[in-house]
Amino acid sequence: MLKLYIGNKNYSSWSMRPWVLLTQAGIPFEEVMVRFDSFDADSTFKKTLTALSPTAKVPLLVDGDLAVWDTLAIAEYVAEQYPDKHLWPTERAARATARSICAEMHSGFTALRGNCPMNIEADLADTGALIWRDKPGVRADVQRIVSMWSALLQEHGGPMLFGAFSVADAYFAPVCMRLKAYALPVPAPIAAYIERVGALPGVQAWVAGALTEKDFLDFEEPYRLKP
Repeated sequence: MLKLYIGNKNYSSWSMRPWVLLTQAGIPFEEVMVRFDSFDADSTFKKTLTALSPTAKVPLLVDGDLAVWDTLAIAEYVAEQYPDKHLWPTERAARATARSICAEMHSGFTALRGNCPMNIEADLADTGALIWRDKPGVRADVQRIVSMWSALLQEHGGPMLFGAFSVADAYFAPVCMRLKAYALPVPAPIAAYIERVGALPGVQAWVAGALTEKDFLDFEEPYRLKP
């Protein structure tokens, strides 16, 4: 059985992506949560992951003797192993676009990611209002996301970005969590898509796990002084 190493569900946006993908697609796997005690070389987190992966990061997918790190590599590996799940869109042009937007998420949106770290259990509307006022890079990132999602939802008719659930929706699920937690302003059709993503059983299961952790990590929340 596949084994997926993840970090804290409340904070680990990269872990959320393959976990939601596997869960929503009904692909069996064993979850191994490695707590974010710190990211220092002598931390339990780093020691655990260093023994398994050259990057010592999560997520990490282990299949027998094979370790697959990086979210895009994990998504591609799983899609190859389970072609019947149609994790990428079946039409070639749509599949290329889906890969493009996932790669864009992978390397871009640094202002949103840096200023609005994922925190599922928190209500960060007040923080989000200040970020929206003071951080033009965040406004630009959200504008690009709104433009991207709007075009895809219109072209493919919803309910997900490419019609049916795909890697792309799993990839942007943490973005939905950010936009909602920080109450960043988006048009009604985008807010509706965020709600549909939040209603996916795979996403609901991740959120439920995040809410049960009760594990406040101050180094993950520089914008908040207490839980």
